[in-house]
Amino acid sequence: MFLTKHHALGNDFLVSFDDVDPERAVDLARTICDRRTGIGADGLMLGEDAGATPRMRLWNSDGSPAEISGNGLRCFGQALSMRRGISALDVDVDTANGLRRCAVVPTSNPAVVDASADMGPVTHGDDPAGDFDALLVGLGLESVSRWATGAVGNPHVVLETADPSAIDLAAVGPAIEAAFAHGVNAHFVRRLTDDRIELRVWERGAGITQACGSGATVSAQTLHDWGSVGSRVAVDMPGGTARVDVMDDEHPTAVLHGPATFVGSIEVPRG
Repeated sequence: MFLTKHHALGNDFLVSFDDVDPERAVDLARTICDRRTGIGADGLMLGEDAGATPRMRLWNSDGSPAEISGNGLRCFGQALSMRRGISALDVDVDTANGLRRCAVVPTSNPAVVDASADMGPVTHGDDPAGDFDALLVGLGLESVSRWATGAVGNPHVVLETADPSAIDLAAVGPAIEAAFAHGVNAHFVRRLTDDRIELRVWERGAGITQACGSGATVSAQTLHDWGSVGSRVAVDMPGGTARVDVMDDEHPTAVLHGPATFVGSIEVPRG
């Protein structure tokens, strides 16, 4: 099985266009994404490039399927451009959440591309079970001043706090994820300026990650809807900075921009 590894601001993925039985994907993702006994990654993407519209499916490192990933889609775009032997790409990709536009532009570094992903509309997300405010207090998260749910095909909760770096994600992330029937990606965020926010991430199925593209999108949109930031938002995460063009009266969808980096390739036994 031939794989390429890519990361978008430290959010890393393994990509294969080999013919792999999807029923094997759960165990395969758990095995090869393991950072101690496998190759290591936040997720595994299996792609098809036989027709006019390429297809991408994603499994988190714990084997759970993911509806969409903004950083994953941007990494998939780089992998697809490499597979096709072209430096630039602008194509619709069939994801588990429908068609999503992905564009790739080369940079002066051959391992890095500028990649954008149309994330679709940001909608209201799933509501938590029980008294979520009481849960936050019980977790010692009195610093959360307000929160909201959102979705771009996958579920998110955005929690505004004065200092995201002070949050013990490993301690509170699992409890917040468990408060939602289908799990959730939890984002602790603060406004820095009219066009910049800071974000730390707990991802459903992956835990603490360096960046989350769909989370950056929902967080930027949420703070825009709260009136805290404008329509073009820089999102600072531990792995680096992405940019989100939020949806508004003139733009029906949100678009995520940032670098995608090729790490290397490896061939593993099918086993």
